[in-house]
Amino acid sequence: MSNDEIFAAAYREHYWAVSRYVARRLDGRTGEVEEVVAEVFTVAWRRRAELPPTALPWLYGVARNCLANAVRGQGRRRRLLARLGNDDVAHGRHIASGPEAEPPGGWVHEALGRLSAKDQEVLRLTAWEELGVDELAVALGCGSRAASMRLHRARARLRTEIDRMGPASAPAPHRPHPATAVDATPAKEHGHG
Repeated sequence: MSNDEIFAAAYREHYWAVSRYVARRLDGRTGEVEEVVAEVFTVAWRRRAELPPTALPWLYGVARNCLANAVRGQGRRRRLLARLGNDDVAHGRHIASGPEAEPPGGWVHEALGRLSAKDQEVLRLTAWEELGVDELAVALGCGSRAASMRLHRARARLRTEIDRMGPASAPAPHRPHPATAVDATPAKEHGHG
């Protein structure tokens, strides 16, 4: 099979998984999602000779880099708009949501949001993308042992943040145990290397 055919197969098989990965990180902002996904597959096309047999974790790694570039670009645009005074708040288009708009499980997202971007990504790759440790290692560009340790530490930090929030923050008295909230998705942990 040629590199072009390998790329085409990876594109057909993983396009929607990469799209979901990007959409969850951009909160579904459709136009931006499409741009980032296009960039992911442009990079994959250019580097098609490097596509591994299990391409999805590798594509997630490329997507992480493309997302980082997109976020940096958004920051530059926001700073420019702030300097120009042409933002939505200045023109009365700012909409504040009330407390009733909090999504279910918002306390978990709040605790997750308190973690570093690296910890958030490790947890999302295992929970949302259902990557095992070996696949996580490919997506992060590190060894399996390092990926396993990063996951362990990120889970511990999330538990600490949830505990720090205290029972007053919980939406109901029967909040699941912090480990259950993160570990509920069956991780394909294999090859603890």
